Amino acid sequence: MKNFPPTELALNAQNHVYHLGLSAAQIANTVLLVGDQDRVSLISNFFDEITHKSQHREFVCHTGTYRGKRISALSTGIGTDNIDITVNELDALVNIDLKTRTELPSHTSLNLIRIGTCGILQPQIPVHSYIVSTHAFGLDNVAHFYDIEFTDTERYMNERIKEFMQLPKGIEPYFVGADSDLTFQLTDDFCFPGITITSSGFYGPQGRQLRLNSRIADIQMKAQHFNENNLRLLNFEMESSALFSLGRALGHRCATICLGIANRPNTTFSEGYNAEMNQLIKFVLDRVS
Repeated sequence: MKNFPPTELALNAQNHVYHLGLSAAQIANTVLLVGDQDRVSLISNFFDEITHKSQHREFVCHTGTYRGKRISALSTGIGTDNIDITVNELDALVNIDLKTRTELPSHTSLNLIRIGTCGILQPQIPVHSYIVSTHAFGLDNVAHFYDIEFTDTERYMNERIKEFMQLPKGIEPYFVGADSDLTFQLTDDFCFPGITITSSGFYGPQGRQLRLNSRIADIQMKAQHFNENNLRLLNFEMESSALFSLGRALGHRCATICLGIANRPNTTFSEGYNAEMNQLIKFVLDRVS
């Protein structure tokens, strides 16, 4: 049986996973992931009861019940690097015995659903729309550090988008699908399903230019015109590619739904989206409960 030494599986003094600061008993099998710490309480405000609250660094966790279903809300902070920590430590909680540091004989599959915000890449999609990620095109490098199997279709789509976008040398993307059943569960007629571009940063990696020029400044213009079998590039965000690739490789079901708060081609930005985010949260809770 595989053993995980302290340098590989870091635990704190309470024998909780090191960064999240959680034990297995404190999380549900359905976890709603948000970047913003303050968004955790927006979710738990809908709970019938809250049975656990904790915070360690940027990782805030509230666990409770909604319509009788046990659900956790967990903040991850921003970026695929934090998703690397989040997914690995959530998996360790349910699939490793932290006392003996050995892998459990039977594995638990979690539902990991990201509720986020995003920039819209198609001019016809209004601000405050719900964007459901059927796939992610990763401009980060997290998945490249792991032995992850991609499907033939994913490898094909990766090459098609990479060629179409004419990415500069040194940027090596990957393409990965969300869990199709979970994605279907989160999709309604008013949602916009499609491909999400996940970047490793907010400014240059998404083509924004302040005092430094971006090598991919034309990426949003190119993204508008990609279409492969009715799959289009719909939005920019910073977490989904790592979530989908690591989550699936570890046996979890992963999905992302985002509120579009900026339309990049139209250069329009939401003047405030608290009410719309609450509505999205309620929509997701109703769909997963």
